[in-house]
Amino acid sequence: MLTSTSQNNVVQKGVAMTLVAAFLGWLLDGFELGLFPVVARPALQDMLGSGVEGGVGLWMGRITAAFLVGAALGGVVFGWLGDRIGRVKAMAWSILCYSLFSGAGYFAGAPSHLAALRFLAALGMGGEWALGVALVMECWPDKARPWLAAAIGAASNLGMFLVALVARIFPVTPDSWRWLFLVGASPAVLTLLIRLWVPESEKWKAAAASAKDAPSELATVLRSPLLLPTILGVSLSAVALIGSWGSVQWIPLWVDQITGGTQPDAKATVQMVSTLAAAAGALLGPVLLVSLPRRFAYGLLCLLAFGCSVWTFRFPAQWGNLFLIKVGCLAFTTASFYGFFPLYFPELFPTRVRATGQGICYNAGRLVAAVGALASGQLVAHFGGYAQMGAVITLIYLVGIGLCFFAPETHGKPLPE
Repeated sequence: MLTSTSQNNVVQKGVAMTLVAAFLGWLLDGFELGLFPVVARPALQDMLGSGVEGGVGLWMGRITAAFLVGAALGGVVFGWLGDRIGRVKAMAWSILCYSLFSGAGYFAGAPSHLAALRFLAALGMGGEWALGVALVMECWPDKARPWLAAAIGAASNLGMFLVALVARIFPVTPDSWRWLFLVGASPAVLTLLIRLWVPESEKWKAAAASAKDAPSELATVLRSPLLLPTILGVSLSAVALIGSWGSVQWIPLWVDQITGGTQPDAKATVQMVSTLAAAAGALLGPVLLVSLPRRFAYGLLCLLAFGCSVWTFRFPAQWGNLFLIKVGCLAFTTASFYGFFPLYFPELFPTRVRATGQGICYNAGRLVAAVGALASGQLVAHFGGYAQMGAVITLIYLVGIGLCFFAPETHGKPLPE
């Protein structure tokens, strides 16, 4: 029979395992996110032929849009599943989903195949974010939430850094891009760890037991009093996602264009700088912003991101150290949103519908961002360059400055039960 001390140790180990498993899930999620920007141009050149930058830009936009739509749907579906069957079971299924379909990219024979597989992989990636955030935030004390949000935001960017590091050591070319998708299948192993070692959220268990006859989770977040916070959450995330997916994610392709494809390791270098700066932004963002009103913090992030966008995209670009500094500043500011959202979104929803609400806020924003990605591809085809596209797309941060005045203010309040 366990003593009270032994029971406490078991509980503490279980709580620690929730963070370890979720951190690894986010890190490997980030690996999947960073995979395509490095592979995209050489893969599309291999399939379409060289000298077709407009075609590469159009297909990059389409595939990115397919990914964002898949992530949006996955966030809703897996978030709902997490509120129904539990955070842990649903998270294991989401990781298995994105691992297997990412690995299947090795067999793609046409751009449309890549689009379909990125859509299917994104279903799992979108779900994993909402589930991991809900699980960790419910298992750890409130005072730890800023640091947990920092870990969530940083983990994904560290995963993208790993992609860049691998590509730096083994340059990705039109003749050698497929193997990287096989590496993307490796997170499937994590599902075994999660099922064996990670305990379920006790808060979810209690909420599920007391709400057997309550309205469905999706219906609850889509009607008053949660409808307005849901709509605003979607809008706030859409601004950040359009800004990063519509411009920052294209920077490796832009670098490949600037160097004329003569330096295959250049795009890996810029992604390493970008992801390390982004990890720092996501890590420091929630820690520095936790003491500020949530509205002011979001508006400040939009202002900083817009300023760095102007410096990066509206001034002459030449491959070198100054360019890397610009990209680093841009990545730091734009990624800070992804440390802020895990701090803010859980504060908008009660426990019973938290995974569903977060999944809708963060991932439905990706549906809007998908339109931005398609527009980015059209702008690249129109201008023939990535800088002009980035200069236009990042005007979205001005919209975010206006939206912050309408956001629900939750600063200083505990997570709603």
